[in-house]
Amino acid sequence: MYAVIETGGKQYRVQEQDTVRIELLPEDEGEEVILDRVLLIGGDEAPRIGGPYLHGAQVVGRVLRHDRGRKIKGFTYKKRKRVQRHYGHRQWFTELRIERIHPGE
Repeated sequence: MYAVIETGGKQYRVQEQDTVRIELLPEDEGEEVILDRVLLIGGDEAPRIGGPYLHGAQVVGRVLRHDRGRKIKGFTYKKRKRVQRHYGHRQWFTELRIERIHPGE
């Protein structure tokens, strides 16, 4: 069974025992997280599609760690002004292990 969930403005396709990196969540490491914005559940039978979310469906995961991703480097330059700027950014993320998918109704 798999599910498509929405969190942090992005969509992820997950299965049980998957490890996914999502936008930072406020929960502590080791805590259980319930994600109820489930867009689709599929598997052996025909997929169930929500409009936009499936009523009563939940994906349960456990927070493994919080960390920062790879550095993204940027550079801006304005010609004829001799202005240039280098910058970098590292985005925070939460790593989750998906434990259960409850299809709901």
